[in-house]
Amino acid sequence: MISSVHVSHQIGTFIFLFICHVQPVFLLLELLTFCISNTSVILNHFQSEPWLSLSCTNLGACSHQCLDYIVRFSLPDDPSGAGGWSPLVTDSQPWFQLDLRDRMEVTAVATQGRYDSSDWVSSYMLLYSDTGRAWKQYRQEDGVGRLPGNMNSEAVVQNKLSHSIRTRFLRLLPLDWNPSGWLGLRVEVYGCGYKSDVADFDGRSSLLYRFNQKSMSTVKDVVSLRFKSRQAEGVLLHGEGQRGDYITLELHRGRLALYLNLDERDDPRLRSSGGRSVAVSLGSLLDDQHWHSVLIERFNKQVNLTVDSHTQHFRTKGEGDSLEVDYELSFGGIPLPGKPGTFIRKNFHGCIENLYYNGINIIDLAKRRKPQIYSVGNVTFSCSQPQLVATTFVSSSASFLSLPATAAAAGSEEAGFSLRFQFRTWNADGLLLSVRLAPEPQRVELQISGSRLRLTLHTSAQQKFSTCVSRSGHNVNDGLWHSVTLDTRDQQISLTLDDEAASAIEPWQQLQAQGDFYLGGCPSEGCGHPTPAAFQGCMRLIHINGVLMNLLHVQQGSLGRYHALQFDTCGIRDRCLPNYCEHGGQCSQTWSAFRCDCSGTGHTGATCHNALYEPSCEAYKLTGSSSGYYSIDPDGSGPLGPARVYCNMTEDQVWTVLDHSSSAPVRVQGSSPQKPYIMRFNYSASPEQLRAIVTGSEQCQQEVVYRCRKSRLFNIKDGTPMSWWLDQAGERRTYWGGFLPGVQQCSCGLQENCQDMNYFCNCDAATNSWSNDTGVLSYKDHLPVSQIVIGDTNRTGSEAVYRVGALRCYGDKSTWNAASFYQESSYLHFPTLQAELGSDISFYFKTSAPSGVFLENLGLKDFIRVELSSPSAVAFSFDVGNGPAVLTVKSHVPLNDRQWHYVRAERGVQEASLQVDQLPLRFLEAPADAHVRLQLNSQLFVGGTASRQRGFLGCIRTLAINGVHFNLEERARMTGSSSLCHNRGRCIEKSSGYVCDCSQSAYGGPSCREEVSVSFDSESSVTYTFQEPFSVMQNRSSQASSVSRESSRARENVAFSFLTSQRPAMLLSVSTFSQQYIAVILATNGTPSYTHTHAHTPLHSHTPFDECMKRDRWVGDSRTLEIDQDIHRKYTLSSDAQLILIRSLTLGKVTGRDPVHREVREAGLRGFVGCLSSVQFNHLAPLKVALLHRGSSLLSIRGALEESNCVALAESATSHSLLGKDKEQRSDTAATPDDSAVIGGVCVSVLVCVFVCVCVIFRFLYQQRAERRSLQEKENRQALETAYRTELHLHGAGVRDNMKEYYI
Repeated sequence: MISSVHVSHQIGTFIFLFICHVQPVFLLLELLTFCISNTSVILNHFQSEPWLSLSCTNLGACSHQCLDYIVRFSLPDDPSGAGGWSPLVTDSQPWFQLDLRDRMEVTAVATQGRYDSSDWVSSYMLLYSDTGRAWKQYRQEDGVGRLPGNMNSEAVVQNKLSHSIRTRFLRLLPLDWNPSGWLGLRVEVYGCGYKSDVADFDGRSSLLYRFNQKSMSTVKDVVSLRFKSRQAEGVLLHGEGQRGDYITLELHRGRLALYLNLDERDDPRLRSSGGRSVAVSLGSLLDDQHWHSVLIERFNKQVNLTVDSHTQHFRTKGEGDSLEVDYELSFGGIPLPGKPGTFIRKNFHGCIENLYYNGINIIDLAKRRKPQIYSVGNVTFSCSQPQLVATTFVSSSASFLSLPATAAAAGSEEAGFSLRFQFRTWNADGLLLSVRLAPEPQRVELQISGSRLRLTLHTSAQQKFSTCVSRSGHNVNDGLWHSVTLDTRDQQISLTLDDEAASAIEPWQQLQAQGDFYLGGCPSEGCGHPTPAAFQGCMRLIHINGVLMNLLHVQQGSLGRYHALQFDTCGIRDRCLPNYCEHGGQCSQTWSAFRCDCSGTGHTGATCHNALYEPSCEAYKLTGSSSGYYSIDPDGSGPLGPARVYCNMTEDQVWTVLDHSSSAPVRVQGSSPQKPYIMRFNYSASPEQLRAIVTGSEQCQQEVVYRCRKSRLFNIKDGTPMSWWLDQAGERRTYWGGFLPGVQQCSCGLQENCQDMNYFCNCDAATNSWSNDTGVLSYKDHLPVSQIVIGDTNRTGSEAVYRVGALRCYGDKSTWNAASFYQESSYLHFPTLQAELGSDISFYFKTSAPSGVFLENLGLKDFIRVELSSPSAVAFSFDVGNGPAVLTVKSHVPLNDRQWHYVRAERGVQEASLQVDQLPLRFLEAPADAHVRLQLNSQLFVGGTASRQRGFLGCIRTLAINGVHFNLEERARMTGSSSLCHNRGRCIEKSSGYVCDCSQSAYGGPSCREEVSVSFDSESSVTYTFQEPFSVMQNRSSQASSVSRESSRARENVAFSFLTSQRPAMLLSVSTFSQQYIAVILATNGTPSYTHTHAHTPLHSHTPFDECMKRDRWVGDSRTLEIDQDIHRKYTLSSDAQLILIRSLTLGKVTGRDPVHREVREAGLRGFVGCLSSVQFNHLAPLKVALLHRGSSLLSIRGALEESNCVALAESATSHSLLGKDKEQRSDTAATPDDSAVIGGVCVSVLVCVFVCVCVIFRFLYQQRAERRSLQEKENRQALETAYRTELHLHGAGVRDNMKEYYI
């Protein structure tokens, strides 16, 4: 293909292995006569047995020499096989070609170096052809055409093709080989036989498939075919019906266009070929004379169109779901009714194979001359092979083709010359032709300049004449074939482009070519003057004075000269397919690259990936902006575009305000439930943008002003809503301002201050005076209001006035969403990163550690990683199959200074970038024609690595990848990792450090580790009365929220510690409004007992075998007991044991008169004597409330209650073992007859003394251990942990709730 090939005398050893997918057949070929030449290796094969040795004779003509040897094609790794293909060292561009003798479906190619040598090919290109002249390069799914080869001479490397190729000829072009040796090759090909039904259309023919009935109506259609075309225009499929349905599949400008309409009767474009709108257009450069596959799948209005490996989904036009076609479908053209052989559109010129319509093989029916098929014109059933061989000009600086001027003289004796050729390119500039003229120094240059064709006549160094020609409506660098004719005869220079009128320059004398014709470029030694950039593209059909130039002679060196050309192939490819430009960016391309025009997209970057605008008003405030209108992009680089909002930064909270189309008050009269008043609200953002803004905000609200007179919101008889509103999803909502979702009430019903207490809304009283049910909707999952419906203003004197305010949101949930990592083995893991073609990663970090990995995601070979590589450098590294690439940004100041720093790393198909704070942005261009898809298969690790080494020590916040904000807090909560704020404490960032919010914890202290303990006596009790829950109010309405009901009874979590010597004793009891209760008592035998029951049901009691209970958690219909963090027991409860409507929680003595069982009553009356510590009931810490808020109306305290340090004594070895020792002592005592009071008294005295000694010893040991542990912690964490701790306590600090951090 590139040049003639000289092959050395070393004999080749190969195997060609064909594997059929249905019935595998292995074919061993033995070569009797092997011709090593510059052409090809031709194989004849016949298949009759799984293994068959065949002879191949006369393997093609050889231009240099033929060698007759008996050579066995053996497996590449068979040591008995010797030799291999190896060209002469003098060959600068060798290639190796295989003729499979028939079209085969090739699925893989394996290579091996030459046997027992240092010769092998380390990478190569694979080309294929049906004819052996017009070649096409095989490319992988990401466009890479380079296949990996061998690293030694013996190992076999197999490349499985991502898509099989159906071909007769294969050509391997070595690209790299052993630098210490030479090229050596043994080959193995995998695949199976391929058969097809083919029809050839000559541009004036078609096939008509006629139905058995007048029309065919289908709701599902499947059409599949393969085609190769010789031109860029032509109809492949057409059918239409009288009611307006039609389907047309045609080539237009080298792309495939599908027109489809279902029952759109009023469509004026029904039969107008020029006026139809294209439903979808797919593919590119489909006129390359190579096979392309097409699949059309339709079900009702949903359509999938697949061309080669690209699929597009769309919904068709029209009102119906069925496609109704009258009489027939035509393939290859649209015949004009009544005039066979004439067509109303340009018909197809090329070959079609395996044409199926709803399972019917159309070509097979035509070949068998079935009556359903009618042939128009000359349709043949074998594909003709035109010899339109192209040549590729590869280099924009060095490619040229030189043809001698004698070729022109040999073609004609007339004065002057003519030149005609075809070209295609993507480049907007390039030299097509340069010819020196006689008399000198005249010359003619034909070039592409600014996408237009320019002809210039240079008469001297200072004087020149030029004319421009441009194809109407299109530039010449559109990738299509264009025909150019240049004629210098008849005393003028005329230029014709395609079928347009000629442009001319009239010199004052006859011009004659002198020297060579230089096509595509002109070397300095040939032209002797500066020339424009060389042409980069394809040329074919070069005629000089009407004589077609044989490029095979050029390739063989017998005609002209050339440099940097590829023969027998057109290497053009569409780099805008697939379109890597995001967010609607316009793709344009040159021969070697593409670029994206991001104008008007709201995004920027090489592929329009990066958002131009901040994601929220909160982000604008952090940049120092003030109140005003801004464009925000709530999903950053995600698919959504920017939205225009108003940012109010005058208050403590930053409010995002979105207006709608009807913000003024509206008076409504004359509406009824049958004909209600309806108003739809159009916001300044799309529904998707609204959803993103609401989801990303901490709180949203929308005021609904509603004033009424004799206009009800609900029917007072049956509660049927007479007015309602629709939420963002279009769901009907019947609650009004100020109330919770799911209940048909207004705010006055919640506050119990309605004008008439018989109703839950003021308007439902339907009085003659004006009433007001204004409120604020604040359940953000339902916002904004998309529509309001009012249906009770048709009575006399009835009217309503409403106004729906703007949607107002505050807080950016992602801005302060953070996690802190204080161990190298700590990490958070997320699902695999979906970033095949590109990704952007942004976050803030602060640390005092010298290095650590921020995040990492691995694949089999690919990976992506962002890390702090040194105290002053951030590194972004990845590998997409081209080898590791690293971007590093170094700072002149340390980055581990315990201050927040911003990092943004991006990888795309064209470039990668890394930004750190305001330091200069670093770029790294992607290698040309290389792998672009990042293949990952493991989890995404944040703050660490899969190996749990080199983890990050510090804080990470505001992590976003491809516009998606990662909820680090939620993941940290789910992970359950240890935190610097313990026991449900929440870390909150402050300007000078952190504080621990212990308000949701039963513990206190700077890090929520200090237990809150209280001493009880027999008369002491603490009762906490819960506010009337939402579930109680459900009894007032049949429209209660299922979510609230579920949350009121699905799960209860209880945890506490205790120390006592009393038994029995009441530890904790919970009562409900439905006369249910649970009680945790210390039984007479010293073991804790869990009791739950209804007042009128049997008692359910569970007693674990352990001495004391540490934690109790109730979930659904089951309960889990955890004893001293070691023993877990799970019990299944009956359905009537579910807690519904919790009323109060009591610690200690129970004096109420609620009906309880005898055992519980006795324990309750005796109360509890001892210490209770760190009591947690769900999110309530009753002991902390009792100590800090004694005046609360929800709290009732009886008897003496003192804060105690009894837990310290418990931790010194007695709190969780005291009862166990007592039980053991009782067991030992039971073994010895208790028949002497004296012995008993002595034992008691001894035990008391031993107990006191043990307490003293353990107290001393505990203090020593605490000191050693404290010292060890300080030594391990050093300054790092000290930086994250704080001596501050949260209560009374008033810290912002939205500034949260979780520690891992």
